[in-house]
Amino acid sequence: MAKIVVLDPLSEEGLTLLRSSGSIDVEISTGLKGDDLRNALLNADGAICRSGVKITADILEGNTRLKAIARAGVGVDNIDCKKATEQGIVVMNTPGGNTLSTAEQAITLMMALSRNIYPAYKSLTEGRWDRKKFTGTQLAGKTLGIVGLGRIGQAVAVRMAAMDMKIIGYDPYISPARAKELGITIYATVDEMLPYVDYLTVHTPLTDETRNLIGMKQIELLKPGARLINAARGGIYNEEALVEGLKSGKLGGVALDVYPNEPCTDSPLFGMDHVLCSPHLGASTQEAQENVALEAAQLLLDYFTTGTIRSSVNSSSLDPKVLVEVRSWLVAAYRLGLFISQFDRAAMHGCKLIFRGEVAKKDIALISKAFAVGLTERSVDPGTGVNIVNAEILLKQRGVELVEERSSGDSKEFQSTITVEATTDAGKLEATAALFGDAVRLVRLNGCRVETALEGSLVVFTHKDLPGVIGQVGGVFGKCDVNIAGMTVGRAAATSGSEAIGVLTLDARAPASAITELLALPVVSKAVAVNLPAADALPAWLS
Repeated sequence: MAKIVVLDPLSEEGLTLLRSSGSIDVEISTGLKGDDLRNALLNADGAICRSGVKITADILEGNTRLKAIARAGVGVDNIDCKKATEQGIVVMNTPGGNTLSTAEQAITLMMALSRNIYPAYKSLTEGRWDRKKFTGTQLAGKTLGIVGLGRIGQAVAVRMAAMDMKIIGYDPYISPARAKELGITIYATVDEMLPYVDYLTVHTPLTDETRNLIGMKQIELLKPGARLINAARGGIYNEEALVEGLKSGKLGGVALDVYPNEPCTDSPLFGMDHVLCSPHLGASTQEAQENVALEAAQLLLDYFTTGTIRSSVNSSSLDPKVLVEVRSWLVAAYRLGLFISQFDRAAMHGCKLIFRGEVAKKDIALISKAFAVGLTERSVDPGTGVNIVNAEILLKQRGVELVEERSSGDSKEFQSTITVEATTDAGKLEATAALFGDAVRLVRLNGCRVETALEGSLVVFTHKDLPGVIGQVGGVFGKCDVNIAGMTVGRAAATSGSEAIGVLTLDARAPASAITELLALPVVSKAVAVNLPAADALPAWLS
């Protein structure tokens, strides 16, 4: 039974969903920091959080049990996703649950700022009736610039277009067709867009690229009197630049729902004229709280019951249908990686996977990740917890780039094959695997045709194809009292004395002494033991 720790207050609907599954143990531990947080995560398989808890690199360091974190909300800047990836932890968010609530908050701030709602109300509470002092500005006919046209940005665009605003925007990922459908004029850069906006709202995550996206240089590009709104993430607007822009009169107003450091109760903007601030209320509606809680709970429930990965910010999404289609190939690629890592232990410089036949039509990126798991699993600290989330990262850290290639031609002998071509300190290496039903077989190795199941205890030896060699090899294992369950031999050329490769399937692991004796035979140039999982065994990340 998977154990899920809930680290921030969560709507009861989400908790009920987890508890009613019968397969999840739920522990609520909110307000944790430091060692308390670290220990809670060390003893959990999954976690749900909102924006309150800070899951930093030091908190995740050395955690080999935690497999998934679900963020009940969109932003994951309170989670060190890079470290999570290194540790093999899937990080998922809930991008749809609070879309409308956050969009409405941005619109509310925009309208309230334009009509001076807060200072007008404040004057009433102080016994004054200052109608002329609070003359506002209507939105109709004004130009709204939107940075970030994902779900929330688009929701704002649709609603403000209905209020007769002209919508312009910047987002390198939106298609021209979609922008045209929404009636948005797209600019190539933020700076090119700024001179035309009356109102600017941002709807992007906080990244190295978006931090201080709007500073003094950008404010100088704006029309005098432009108003800025941020209900996305604190830090996208430079706070000092906002203060200076207001003092100089360049900015007509600033409305914020988010801040660089939260909770925030002290900011130079608080109390300034033409400023409207709220304490991060974007997702603070009953509907949004229920939606993100249910969505986050369902993400973890699906992950721990079916292996489904959805809305991941650090790994490929994988739905049950795709998993069924590629499961056998994930196992095949994983076992091929395991085989290669033991057959050639020399440092690897480059690696290419070639997919032929029907498998080339499948999700080869995911299959490549499974190969990377097998290739790295035995070469890293056992505490690392290698899986499809972090395997390619670990390869890259070792200077190995994994390249994928779909072959235009079919496999000549098999319906589908995966071939690995690698360059190591020992030279070039080539191996091909195929499926026979669900059984994974090695079918070619360094130019030699071999057919052996990639399972159990194997010994692979390179030798001269001469009479008596097989007898000598069999004699070595007879002396060690290890039974040979199967043998296959393939040779590069159909002539006696050419180089050949033999693969033995053993009933027990090959003793080191047996490998030493094989290498002592004049006709044997290489001999290695390769130990693979049993036929029906699945890796932990797949089972």
